[in-house]
Amino acid sequence: MHTAVVTPKGARRWAAGHPWIFRSDVAERPGVEAGTVRVQDERGKPLGVALWSPTSEISLRLLDRNPEATIDAAWWRDAIDRATARRTGLDRETNAFRLVHGEGDGLPSLVVDRYDRWLVVQLMSAGLEQHREDVVAALRDTLAPAGILARNDVSLRAKEGLATSVELLHGEVPEEIEVQEHGVKYLAAPWGGQKTGAFLDQRDNRALAGQHARGRALDCFSYHGSFALHLARRSEHVVALDVSAQALRRAEENFRRNEFTNGEFVEADAFEYLKARERDRTRFDTIVLDPPAFAKTKASLPAAIRGYKEINLRAMRLLSPGGTLFTASCSFHLSRSLFLEMLHSAAADSGRQMILREITGQPRDHPEVITIPETGYLKGALLAAE
Repeated sequence: MHTAVVTPKGARRWAAGHPWIFRSDVAERPGVEAGTVRVQDERGKPLGVALWSPTSEISLRLLDRNPEATIDAAWWRDAIDRATARRTGLDRETNAFRLVHGEGDGLPSLVVDRYDRWLVVQLMSAGLEQHREDVVAALRDTLAPAGILARNDVSLRAKEGLATSVELLHGEVPEEIEVQEHGVKYLAAPWGGQKTGAFLDQRDNRALAGQHARGRALDCFSYHGSFALHLARRSEHVVALDVSAQALRRAEENFRRNEFTNGEFVEADAFEYLKARERDRTRFDTIVLDPPAFAKTKASLPAAIRGYKEINLRAMRLLSPGGTLFTASCSFHLSRSLFLEMLHSAAADSGRQMILREITGQPRDHPEVITIPETGYLKGALLAAE
């Protein structure tokens, strides 16, 4: 195995609990293409074994602090076993959840999601790509899935010098898979849906919003209606709002699958819809705001905060007295503190007294490591209007 030498700054980063070393902190590059390398500091002290990505800004990703570790099929089996053991009991709540959350499970750049009997994976670094066969073999040995699909159509792979594609790696994977989640059912689309087929990270937040739903409800940015389905169990009427007609057709199909007849499916821009409902003084008893990531980069954060504030301000004004708002952000660059500051500003401008009932994050199958901020991106708040 070849060796990379890192600067004191890079070594300190590992010592502080973060697995990434950037290109600028690689003092001596290993004489090898992408794969696995040993890492040492400038004094020759061994630091561990890492994935090596020669074209990426993130050049080294820590795999094992033992510098003598052999990263073979057995190593991957043990690592995946440890990750899946942390999910014990989740299959009693749902048949779809994340088995490996990349750096959050000590397996950087690897995502593995389970959908019933099938797995969807993402290999998001050049170093990891070199271990594809061992990773797939480990997943087959430990989990015996009916099929494994690679959703390697993410833009991050391009930064690693890798091709983007959707590729069947083992067995067969259907176009649609029924997900059962806290008492509701919906269809995931592993081949062409968002992320790996569904938004698994909002599972517990959907259940929370459903527990507080009542009366007339509105689910903005509804996509396939997964929040709306939970709202429908307790609400008299649910408006599922999305800009995509195709997504709403899937939402309507999901309502039929659950034999819910209280859904209304509206194709519209959420900002314009909220403005219009404010003008005509419509009121809702329950509102969910689950927008896409407005802040995809640090530079876009100021504009994103303005967008988040606008939709939350208008939603607060549309709530009936005693109404409930669940609002979320999946933008990593919008920290929890900035998220709460934005809600404070929106509430102050709304003319409503908003009571903070609960602050939420990611479910336990998306572990957030304190020393690795990138593992945590999802934050939510449950608010009640006086």
